[in-house]
Amino acid sequence: MRKRRFFFLFALSVVLCVGLACGQLAQKPPPSPTLAVAPTVAPVEQPTEPALPPETAAIVASAGPDGLYQPPRGDVRLVAISDLNAAYGSTDYDPEVDKGIALLPFWQPDMVVCGGDMVAGQSPTLTPAQIRAMWAAFDAHVAAPLRRAQLPYGFTIGNHDASSARGRGDKFLFQQERDLAVEYWNNPEHDPGLQFIDRDEFPFYYTFEYKDIFFMAWDGSSSRIPPDKLAWVEQALASPRAQQAKLRILLSHLPLYAVAAGRNQPGNVMENADALRAMLEKYDVHTYISGHHHAYYPGHRGNLQLLHMGLLGSGARPLVDGGLPPWKAITVIDINFDSPELTTYTTYDIRTLQQIKLEQLPRFLTGHNGIVLRRDVAWEELDEAEKGACLQKLGQKRCGP
Repeated sequence: MRKRRFFFLFALSVVLCVGLACGQLAQKPPPSPTLAVAPTVAPVEQPTEPALPPETAAIVASAGPDGLYQPPRGDVRLVAISDLNAAYGSTDYDPEVDKGIALLPFWQPDMVVCGGDMVAGQSPTLTPAQIRAMWAAFDAHVAAPLRRAQLPYGFTIGNHDASSARGRGDKFLFQQERDLAVEYWNNPEHDPGLQFIDRDEFPFYYTFEYKDIFFMAWDGSSSRIPPDKLAWVEQALASPRAQQAKLRILLSHLPLYAVAAGRNQPGNVMENADALRAMLEKYDVHTYISGHHHAYYPGHRGNLQLLHMGLLGSGARPLVDGGLPPWKAITVIDINFDSPELTTYTTYDIRTLQQIKLEQLPRFLTGHNGIVLRRDVAWEELDEAEKGACLQKLGQKRCGP
């Protein structure tokens, strides 16, 4: 009887001790990564998925029953953003811009890429002081956090950053904005952390590389690229550095083909889109990332993937077809060099953090200058009614694959 009582008391004491220890452990707050530079000494045990920073924990908790989706990681991960600006001259940013930057520690990208319109220029009334103030605000909200996180930032110039539109005498209408964009980006304190190949005309025309990926940014801040610049584009794409890369990606503000209501007209897409596409296909460019239309659509035309980025700033627009409401979006691009598709997109409605799935989007769009097929749909897979609708609206030349 005494023996039995002894074992009972011993077991009870063990349970109480373990319970107290567990209670003490439960009271310890979990670690929360921020956009600060990581410590030089790595922790002993790395989590399989990074924890969210405190400022986004509440957002993620309401994102859905399972929280924020973390896609499978590729060989290289990019996060794509675009069109961050608000009204002309604004030094404020919509909360979705800060939200997107705050979420980066969760996705842990290798690099961030941007489709342009980082500030709110393109107004002749803006003074140099106002333009510099806009770039300082961009630096505070976006560029400085990326530098602290040691995240490379590849971007293209947008029409609100430093438009290349020309006027009388073929002179730039917004020369002052272009000069001040050069001043900001060539300040060593604003180094975007890229491995440049050619930066002679940075930030308008330049190339860089990252882990066997060749990147080009061209000045798609207006619809026309001059012949001498196109010669540079072709020479750069034909170079051994470009051709020996496992993947080639081009960043442009204006897209080749129209996808959004309100931007479905000449001047809001690149001139001679079919000829430009043929040149890019000739040099095996895989993906053309663009902004400006403020509408997310992952498409393709021929062999060229066309990632039309949604925006984080002001002025979301609906697609030209499909009747869907506009949304603000951010895209995670995972690159797998052994995959036939090479790239996988995971796109989130930045307001709700719900995924935007391919099947939610129209199978194709019929903008004024040509069809854009959803990236998982081939022309041959369209039924006769779908082909007929495109042919009736656009004609044979603009509806071909």
